[in-house]
Amino acid sequence: MDFDNTNKLKIVLSVGDESGVGPEIILKALFSNEIPKNAEFLVVGSKKNLQKTYMHLRSLGLEKIANPNKLQIKDLEITSGNESKSTFGNASYYYLTKAIEIVKKYQNAALVTGPICKKSWSLAGHYFSGQTEVLAKSCGVENVGMLFTAKSPITGWRFNTLLATTHIALCDVPSRLNTKLIHTKLDLFKNFCTLYTKKPTLRVAGVNPHAGEEGILGHEEKDWLNDALISWNNKNRDIKLQGPLSPDSCWNSSAKAWQYVNAEKHDGILAMYHDQGLIPMKVIALNHSVNTTIGLPFIRTSPDHGTGFDIAGKGIAQSKSMVEAIKTAIEMTTNLRLFNAH
Repeated sequence: MDFDNTNKLKIVLSVGDESGVGPEIILKALFSNEIPKNAEFLVVGSKKNLQKTYMHLRSLGLEKIANPNKLQIKDLEITSGNESKSTFGNASYYYLTKAIEIVKKYQNAALVTGPICKKSWSLAGHYFSGQTEVLAKSCGVENVGMLFTAKSPITGWRFNTLLATTHIALCDVPSRLNTKLIHTKLDLFKNFCTLYTKKPTLRVAGVNPHAGEEGILGHEEKDWLNDALISWNNKNRDIKLQGPLSPDSCWNSSAKAWQYVNAEKHDGILAMYHDQGLIPMKVIALNHSVNTTIGLPFIRTSPDHGTGFDIAGKGIAQSKSMVEAIKTAIEMTTNLRLFNAH
């Protein structure tokens, strides 16, 4: 057994790239008193590396870190002293695939992933654009979504942004967007948001500045996106759908809802491409933002930042996003179980 025989929620954490901040933020997060006590944790990675990280952080004077000797660890020794980028990339890929294998064994389990380096994966021969794509392939799921979510510490409002396209070049975005894709993403978004509210309000950002301004600044909205939203909404009357909206003001209401209790709230925004959605997400929610993959048979979350190679080993990596990733995984898994119980 990978877990003790308990009825607690089970959270599997893959450490990500061990040459980055992944091991540090996991040890910091698991020590945090913000982490709910109703879950059992299993870390997938090298115990030797986690112990090395722990001792190094202690030598820097850090005390608020979890001791690996007191954690449940699925010990996988991959690097064996070889500290090349490809070796670390191969290890982080293996940790992820093993973590997925473990999560799939349990109905009440969720996955929290540490950050990986896509270049290191490529050097190791693993040609995926990110962990989301590995998760989709491993679970045999075609329709998944990259959703960024954050819970405001001020108002308690949950801020959600879903990406229509993910890790692709900006010049490739228009050719990837189409009615079928938008309908698919809105279906996913609806299913996710109904975990929290019966009749969600969803907003959709336009592709072009000012949402094309009737074809003057771009033709996608006029040619097909307007009709795509109307046809989807006609089949989903229980959803209040707004858009396509001018991207430069689409997230103004999000900033207000994050700050003010009485501000008008929405349940989510569909962004057309990566930076369109992540720039306002990170500016508004900062370290509270969490990356989650929707459409999988289990909940998966991840901190909304990269490997932090430039600060790895310095003891200064913030663990807030990892804490939020763990808390969100627990909250969503609990909500999903309650939703399925009805």
